[in-house]
Amino acid sequence: MKKLLLILLLSTSFFAKAQYSQNLDTIKCPGPLMENYVRQIYSDSLMSSYVILIPMEVKEHKHKFHTEQVTILQGVGEMTLGDKTFTIKKGDVIFIPKNTFHSVKSKSSIPIKVQSVQTPMFDGKDRIFKEN
Repeated sequence: MKKLLLILLLSTSFFAKAQYSQNLDTIKCPGPLMENYVRQIYSDSLMSSYVILIPMEVKEHKHKFHTEQVTILQGVGEMTLGDKTFTIKKGDVIFIPKNTFHSVKSKSSIPIKVQSVQTPMFDGKDRIFKEN
């Protein structure tokens, strides 16, 4: 019984160390924000997570192989997702299917701050910008 308890305790401590925690309120831009600021929070082979500060816009693009979930942490803006355009604000969660064009325009005096989670891991190679 003692051996089983010891094994359980050791395995729990191993998994506790494998977890990652980040307070997103503490992530700030290191200087004047003239263009989008992207900071990776975490990544493994299955997903990538970023905090992105958007002072003006994210140009219309799609990810050929990635699904994306965006949570608005601050600011107000306008998002286009496919053929729909709508207002986004703090607390909104947007699900972006792979291969769907999307863009964001800031409508507030402060940058829009989002958490973007992409699956599988994002390496930047499947981002395709829309030609106008």
